[in-house]
Amino acid sequence: MTLEPLFNAPLAIQIHVLAVVPAAILGAYLLARPKGTPRHRLLGKVWMALMVITALSSFFIHRINLFHGFSPIHLLSIAVLAGSWRAILAARRHDIRTHRRVVSGMYFGGIVVAGLATLLPGRLMNAVAFSGDSWIAVAVLVLVAVAVVGAIRFGPRRSRAA
Repeated sequence: MTLEPLFNAPLAIQIHVLAVVPAAILGAYLLARPKGTPRHRLLGKVWMALMVITALSSFFIHRINLFHGFSPIHLLSIAVLAGSWRAILAARRHDIRTHRRVVSGMYFGGIVVAGLATLLPGRLMNAVAFSGDSWIAVAVLVLVAVAVVGAIRFGPRRSRAA
């Protein structure tokens, strides 16, 4: 692992990474811990701010130029911004089911899926994490994909009554 490619990246990418890394860690913590506590509400606000910074900074990243400097990943950024607003409104209305669904979608789509895509060979974070060793990146991606599919398919089921 080397941070040199990140240090040499444009400022927008550096800001993006500085926001998304703590958002990934904090989001996992929030998803695993009890909900509705004062700590959850405070850290949730911090997480939401990090997600908004992550989404906004992406509009200044144009590495994949498919349409006037933008790519399909920018649609995900729009979804994160809209989801942030929806999650906040749902929490204020005490609509916990909607809040949980939107926040989970933002975390798994905006951080897990998008984050895994950044590890593909040829991407900057691949060079950071694997020092350009593409076969290691592909092996890690396959292992993570198998773990995610396994967790979804064979993970604990919640009863509908709960």
